[in-house]
Amino acid sequence: MVDSIKSPVWVIGTCDTKWDEIHFVRQILIQSGLDAFIVDVSTTKHGHLVNISAQEIADQHLSRKDFLQTNEGRGDAVACMSEALSIYMSKHIPAGIIGLGGSGGTALICAGLRALPVGVPKIMVSTVASGQVEPYVGTSDIMMLYSITDIAGINQISHTILSNAANALIGMVNQTTAGFVSAKPLLGMTMFGVTTKGVTQIMEALKDDFEILIFHATGTGGRSMEKLIDSSLIDSVIDMTITEICDLHMGGIMSAGEERMDAILRKKVPYVLSLGALDMVNFGGFDTVPEKYQSRILYKHNPQVTLMRTTPGENKIMAKWISSKLNRSEAPVRLLIPEKGVSALSIEGQPFFDPEADNVLFETLKSEIHQTKDRQIISLPYSINDIEFTDAVVKAFRTLNSSTES
Repeated sequence: MVDSIKSPVWVIGTCDTKWDEIHFVRQILIQSGLDAFIVDVSTTKHGHLVNISAQEIADQHLSRKDFLQTNEGRGDAVACMSEALSIYMSKHIPAGIIGLGGSGGTALICAGLRALPVGVPKIMVSTVASGQVEPYVGTSDIMMLYSITDIAGINQISHTILSNAANALIGMVNQTTAGFVSAKPLLGMTMFGVTTKGVTQIMEALKDDFEILIFHATGTGGRSMEKLIDSSLIDSVIDMTITEICDLHMGGIMSAGEERMDAILRKKVPYVLSLGALDMVNFGGFDTVPEKYQSRILYKHNPQVTLMRTTPGENKIMAKWISSKLNRSEAPVRLLIPEKGVSALSIEGQPFFDPEADNVLFETLKSEIHQTKDRQIISLPYSINDIEFTDAVVKAFRTLNSSTES
């Protein structure tokens, strides 16, 4: 049971437009025995009593603490409030929180929710929660709840939805589960369907010595892993699947951004990587593939995902990008090249089999990466899912870990 005096829960929203709904949720929380604060992120004045005022939030802005008093327009004020809220929430952590908002309010509030640690209960009741929520959730553990109707008054629908949200938070705050405890160091690994076999073999070899976290290489997966690395929660990395780099450069839907690999290298954790799924760019359904790519080798992975084979030219671009990242590394790095295929689809007999494209990738990496005692390339005559290759990954990883620990 949470100590409600020391750790109140919060209800956050724009009290100038959502007061009735915010007050309704707060009353349910209070009736359950929780101490519930109202946090206001309004950008216009109102007469409602709150626990944490909009000005208190605004005072956290790094350069424009007076943005609520200036007349730069609502868009400017909302943007500033979003920045200020992120800073405020990085310093003040509630026992749990519920946000209420439309599209603008959701963007504003979620910026603050993303600043809270993983594990703090976070619920966002939103009019946009049934659509593409990645821009709002990012790499956080925000629970998005679609409001069905607009958040504009208490009616049969909103009464049910808001009650469900309040009761969900009550359950998460009150019904705690004993924390998961492990003395093993945390190892982050990346995986895709086409590298699952190889990653599973590595997991089996290392599971007795490491607590293994698997991240699906979907853009948010790579960013989530690196966020945990930046937070010093992951001790080492086996980056088997870096397909997000394809999408970054060719406009696919699963890019992790230009910052991919930066946290790994910045934190200087032991780093073993391979080239998993660099043979494919990820798009949505077949009809979403850009017109300029319609004549390319396309593979329907499922009704929602279409894969496009990368070309020699594209592989050269990616190899140069990877090399520029690794050449900046000040920590030990091992890059393992699977000469017989970087995914289950690029081995001989499969639709993405293209030795010429693969060879450009491999040879560009070998010529561009400045090999040193700590930065080495290991090239092997196997595919990425072959047991001989994954055994070599495990060996390189154990060697790297033992050298960094000594």
